[in-house]
Amino acid sequence: MPSAPGGPRVLLRRLREIMAEPVPAQARLDRIVVLIAANMVSEVCSLYVMRADDTLELYATEGLNREAVHQTKLRVGEGLVGLIGESAEPLALSDAQTHPAFSYKPETGEEIYHGFMGVPVLRAGNTLGVLVVQNRTYRVYTEEEIEALQTTAMVLAELISSGELTGLGEPGTETVARRPLHCRGLALADGLGLGHAVLHEPRVVVRNIIASDLDAELARLDTAIADVRSSIDEMLERGDIAHQGDHRDVLETFRMFANDQGWLRRLREAVRTGITAEAAVDRVQSDNRARLMRSTDPYLRERLHDLDDLTNRLLHRLVGRDLVAEPAGLPENAIVVARAMGPAALLDYDRKRLRGLVLEEGGETSHIAIVARALSIPVVSGVENVSALVEAGDALIVDGDAGEVQIRPPADIQSSYAVKVRLRARRQAQYLLLRDRPSRTLDGVEVTLQLNAGLLVDLPHLEETGAAGVGLFRTELQFMIAERMPSAKDQQALYAEVFAGMGERPVTFRSLDIGGDKLLPYMPRIEEENPALGWRAIRIALDRPALLRIQARALLKAAAGRHLRLMFPMVANTGEFLRAKALVEGELDYLRRQSAALPEHISMGAMVEVPSILFEIDTIARRADFLSVGSNDLMQFLFAADRDNKLVSGRFDALSPAALRALRLIAERTGEAGCPVTVCGEMAGRPLDAMALIGLGLRRLSMSAASVGPVKAMLLALDTRPLSELLAGALNGYDPEDPAPDSLRPKLLAFAERHQIPV
Repeated sequence: MPSAPGGPRVLLRRLREIMAEPVPAQARLDRIVVLIAANMVSEVCSLYVMRADDTLELYATEGLNREAVHQTKLRVGEGLVGLIGESAEPLALSDAQTHPAFSYKPETGEEIYHGFMGVPVLRAGNTLGVLVVQNRTYRVYTEEEIEALQTTAMVLAELISSGELTGLGEPGTETVARRPLHCRGLALADGLGLGHAVLHEPRVVVRNIIASDLDAELARLDTAIADVRSSIDEMLERGDIAHQGDHRDVLETFRMFANDQGWLRRLREAVRTGITAEAAVDRVQSDNRARLMRSTDPYLRERLHDLDDLTNRLLHRLVGRDLVAEPAGLPENAIVVARAMGPAALLDYDRKRLRGLVLEEGGETSHIAIVARALSIPVVSGVENVSALVEAGDALIVDGDAGEVQIRPPADIQSSYAVKVRLRARRQAQYLLLRDRPSRTLDGVEVTLQLNAGLLVDLPHLEETGAAGVGLFRTELQFMIAERMPSAKDQQALYAEVFAGMGERPVTFRSLDIGGDKLLPYMPRIEEENPALGWRAIRIALDRPALLRIQARALLKAAAGRHLRLMFPMVANTGEFLRAKALVEGELDYLRRQSAALPEHISMGAMVEVPSILFEIDTIARRADFLSVGSNDLMQFLFAADRDNKLVSGRFDALSPAALRALRLIAERTGEAGCPVTVCGEMAGRPLDAMALIGLGLRRLSMSAASVGPVKAMLLALDTRPLSELLAGALNGYDPEDPAPDSLRPKLLAFAERHQIPV
C-alpha cells in the first residue's frame, strides 16, 4: 500500500500555508489539488464545488484535462461525484467504471483511471462540494485514507464558505455556500429589518485543525466530554432545567448521546487522523448532520437539534467560550438568528442596534413574539435550519409583514426592500397624523382603542399612538423574564411604575396566566398530555391560592388612590370567577384591618376564552364588572385546533360564521346586561378582523402598539350600518341549497374594497 509522504498532518500544515498566501483564488485551488494528489499518492485530485442551481462544477484538477475546469458539470445524483453530493457519504472504489452510477465525461480524460475515492465537503451538514482522488491502478483505499481525505475536506469547506471562490465559476452562478436564499416562515411581529446576521448561539469556527500532540488532544477531548456530562447531570439534579432553556426530556437525550460509545469512538478516531479535539467534534457532527438532514424518519430529524446542542456545548467547552453571544457587543443594524429564544434573552440585546429576529422555533402567540411586538422588532419564525444556513455577518432582510427572510440578498432585492422601508415609514407618519383624532366611525360610533402591554417599555407607546389606555397588562411577563420568583415587593414596585406611567389613563391587569406553554424558569414542569387544556391560569391560582393572594395584595397596595381593574384568565364557569374574586376581597379586608392605603375603586372581570363560558354568558355578565375576550384561546378551543401546530392552525378562520356567531352572542348578551366587554386577542389588531368585530357591535378593542394606526385608519373610513346589515344577513340567513361558507373573509374584503376602507 502506498504511503503518503509526510502524512496528513504535513498535508494540513501545507494547506494552511497555501491558504494564507496572497495569490488569486484559482491559483490557490490549483496548488491545493497538486498538493493533495502528491500527499495521497494519487495521479488525480479534483475539487467539484456545489453551485446554487444544485450542480457540481469542476473548479480545479490535477491529473484530468485542465480544459475541463469550469466546463464539466454534474447534477446532484449524476455520476459518482453527484452520488456523493446527494448522499453526503464518502465513496471508495477499486474500479470506478464498473459502478452503476459511473458517468463518463469525455472532456476530462478520466477513462484511464480505475481507483476512485471521493468525500463530501461539508459545513454544518450542508454539502458545499466533493473532493476526489483517482489512481490508474485498481487501488483499494483504506479507512485511514478516507479519514485523511475527509479531514482535508474540512479545510476546503472553510475556503468555499468564505466566499473567495465567488466569480470563478460560470458567469451568473453562485456557489451554494454563498448563494442568496429566500426563506418563508411565520410572521410573529410585523415590520421590516435590514442588517447583518448575529448568531445568538455563535458557532465555533474551528481554526486550529492540525494537532501537534495526539495524546494531548485525546486528553482534552476526554476532559471536555466529562465536563459536559457533569454539567448535564448537575442541571438534571438541580432542577433548574427551565432556566437553562431545556426541558428534562431534552437533557435526558443529551445525557444519552454524551454516553453513546459509538459517537465517542468516532470522535477519538477523528483525532487520531492528526486533527485537534475541536476539529474532530466539528467533523463528526458535520457528518452526522448531513446524514440526519437527509433522513426521512421524523424521529431521527428531531434528534438533529439534540446533537447540534450537545456538539455546541462540547465545542464551546473545548475553546473556552460562552454558549450565547454577548448582547452588549451587538453591532449596528444587527439581525439576531437563533433556533429558539426566551423573552429575557431578547431584552438583554441593545434595542437601538437590533433590527430584527429570525427563529427556527416559536409560535405566533409565544412570549418572544409578544415582547418583540412591544419593542417594535420584526420577527419571522419557523425558518427551518436557518442557524446553519447563515454565517455571522451575512446580509439579511427580515420581512415581518410577509413572513419572509432574505439571506445574502442580491443588490436589486436590497434596493426593493429599501423602497419598502421608506414607504412603510411614510405610512407610519400618516398614522401618526391620526393620533389625536377621535376614534369614531363615519356614522358616529365611538370605538375605544387600547394597548396590550406587559413591560414598562410598552408604556411610551400610549403617547405615540394616542391609545385610550391599556386593555390588557400581562403580569406573567415579569415572572417569565425573572430568574427567580418575583417577591411581593418586586411585584408591587412594577405595578406602581405602571400606574405612574399611565397617568390618568385606565389599565386592566390580568392575573398571573402561567402553565401550558408559559413555563416559569424556577417552577418544576408538570407533565401533561395536553398542556393547553391542562393546569394553567386561574386553575393554578385556585389550587395554589397563595400565588393569587400575594399578587392581589401587591396590586391593591400599588393602586392606592387609583382605580384597580383586575381580570382572571381561563375562566370556565361563573363559580371560578366568584372564588377568585373572593380571594382578592379577602386580601382587601386584610389591608383594611392594617389601615393600609387602598384603591379608590376596584373592578373585577373575567376573560372569555373557554367555550363553556358562552353558555353562562348571561350569568357572568351580571356578576362581573367587565369581560374581556381572549380571541387567541377562544378560537383554538372553539375549533379544537392548536394555534401553534402548523398541521392544524390553518384549518379554521376567525372570520368563519361559527366564530362570528360566538362573538356576536358575547356582544349581544353583555350589552343586555350592561357589562362592558373588550376584545384583546390578535383579532383586535388586524384591520379586517377589527372591522368585523365593530360590525358585530363590539366597541372596545385592545391591541399591539403597531396595530393602533392601521385599525384607526380603518374605522375612520367605516360606516357601521351597511356592515352590520351584511353580517346580519350572512349570519342569520339559511339556504339549504347554498353550502355554508368556511369564512366570511372574502365578503368582508369585497365590502372594504367597495367602500374604500383600508384593511
